Amino acid sequence: MQNNLAPVWKPSPLQIQTANLTAFIKKINLIYGLSLSTFEDLHAWSITNIQDFWRTFWDFSGLLASEKGKQEVICPQGIFKPQFFVDAKLNYAENLLRNRPPETPTLIFWGEDKVKRTLTFEKVYQEVAHLSAYLKSLGIQAGDRVAGYVPNTPEAVIAMLATTSLGAIWSSCSPDFGVSGILERFGQISPKVLFMADGYYYNGKYFDCLDKVNDLQKGLVSLEKIIVFPYGNSPLSVPNNPHLIEWDEALRPFKDIRTISFVHVPFNHPLFILYSSGTTGAPKCIVHGVGGTLLQHLKEHQLHCDIKPGDRVFYFTTCGWMMWNWQVSALASNATLLLYDGSPAGSILWDYAAAEKANLFGTSAKYIENLNKTGFYPKNAYKLSSLRMITSTGSPLAPESFDFVYEHISSDLCLASISGGTDIISCFALGNPIGPLWRGELQAPGLGMNVQVFNEEGKPILSKKGELVCTTPFPSMPIYFWGDAGDKKYHASYFEKYPGVWCHGDYAAKTSHGGFIIYGRSDTILNPGGVRIGTAEIYRQVEQIPEVLESLVISQEWEGDVRIILFVKLKDNLTLTKALTETIKKKIRTNLSPRHIPAKVLQVLDIPRTKSGKIVELAVREVIHGRPVNNLSALANPEALNQYKNRKELDT
Repeated sequence: MQNNLAPVWKPSPLQIQTANLTAFIKKINLIYGLSLSTFEDLHAWSITNIQDFWRTFWDFSGLLASEKGKQEVICPQGIFKPQFFVDAKLNYAENLLRNRPPETPTLIFWGEDKVKRTLTFEKVYQEVAHLSAYLKSLGIQAGDRVAGYVPNTPEAVIAMLATTSLGAIWSSCSPDFGVSGILERFGQISPKVLFMADGYYYNGKYFDCLDKVNDLQKGLVSLEKIIVFPYGNSPLSVPNNPHLIEWDEALRPFKDIRTISFVHVPFNHPLFILYSSGTTGAPKCIVHGVGGTLLQHLKEHQLHCDIKPGDRVFYFTTCGWMMWNWQVSALASNATLLLYDGSPAGSILWDYAAAEKANLFGTSAKYIENLNKTGFYPKNAYKLSSLRMITSTGSPLAPESFDFVYEHISSDLCLASISGGTDIISCFALGNPIGPLWRGELQAPGLGMNVQVFNEEGKPILSKKGELVCTTPFPSMPIYFWGDAGDKKYHASYFEKYPGVWCHGDYAAKTSHGGFIIYGRSDTILNPGGVRIGTAEIYRQVEQIPEVLESLVISQEWEGDVRIILFVKLKDNLTLTKALTETIKKKIRTNLSPRHIPAKVLQVLDIPRTKSGKIVELAVREVIHGRPVNNLSALANPEALNQYKNRKELDT
């Protein structure tokens, strides 16, 4: 096992020499007469010279625009709702459809082991051209909303590109959402057009989507057209409905069109509408702008992930998670997207990564942990010489998972534990391809972002736990929440705790190496006896125990204070015994403190999760206190909550 006295990975001199970051540092030095040499040098300069940083990166990235606009950053209300590149004019889809050789593989798709397709750049461009013309014939224009109830297929990407080529707004959810979950989201934004597949595969089973058409049409009264595409190669069987049209039928009259008339819009024009998880109320509709999303994603892809033209980028995601939007933007760096839809169980993702020579492999911390738990070691089964970076998000990546990656996947890659979210459609902390990596740490703050950890008094602290904040404006802040008059909900969500500072809601520490450790969400912090404990601290210990597959920890209101309750899901149909309970408590006591020991350890058969795979401590906390969970449709497995209700063990 590694320790923190030495890095677990260092880039080679050749890796540093050929990195995009190194080229960008040289450009900065040349333009401004500086002598920066390290990531730390560049980051310090980027947060004190914000305008120069973003202006220079715009040029470095090759971002396309008809007008660049005024280059200063305008912050009339502190950093709340800043304005970047005022009066700039650009189009998101145009930047993703930059010229490349016609036969270049651009979208590669695996639908589990059932469907495999490769689309060239020419095919993608022409499909977008035809679909854009069709949407325009329906009257879709800048500012209109177009929704996707879609699996992660090439058609989802093409539909988004056609929508945004017209300056319209794209919003998507995955087809595992029930009708009520879709209506709670799309019903707020009144889309004119809905895209959907006829079905999808999950864990080898086919699920029909067309049986939801009538309910969706009744619930979304704004809809003028529903466009249906086939998931696989089977012929479509679309219900007889004047509002429905098959994909090929819609495109057929426009097959002679060869070019796309991109509509250029202002930098802060709305691009995507994303949704909060909505587990404690109606989902918030978070609106992100064209320029801010594109510029931030280009920065993260090219500088933090070292994505180069021709690289193959994979992320295990659905169209209901911001990582789908993040991955798709890699087209703007001339990357090839490896799209996957379905279950990640078994070896399928590594079959895909090896067969298609992935350069970046994106997944969740839980997936890496499960590989370790099940004893699946990709290094033993595959040649992964193309793989340069693994990114992990969704929850904190445990130090033991760092060990696993370097021992059982590859000893020579940058393992980037990244953290940000739907709120910013990007990251606060992520990878640094030219610097050392320490076990258990998110490697570096985002360039151009002064990311700190504050104590309760609003002062920066080092190597101590506090609130993750950002004190400088950055372009991918939401432009607003949909339907939020006066930006009241928006301001309350991020700016109330520390005036003039973005407070993200993560409980974290900044390390002496300049990296970060995330201990969990601030709203799920355990606080027995006034001592703040991050949930990730307990998960790390408990899930090292071989018998435990996963766990969930919450605080229960008890005798004027709170006490810690730990729920465990065990492997192989094991039963929680007194001896195993004592083993769990002893490990927590030994490696953490007596304060961390749960008052109760209880067995469950399942852990409730959101559609994007995040465990929902808040929902469980409500259930054990007999309070309602207002939005069960946000959960992938809402039936799991029944195991937490009326537990007699919690009465004593």
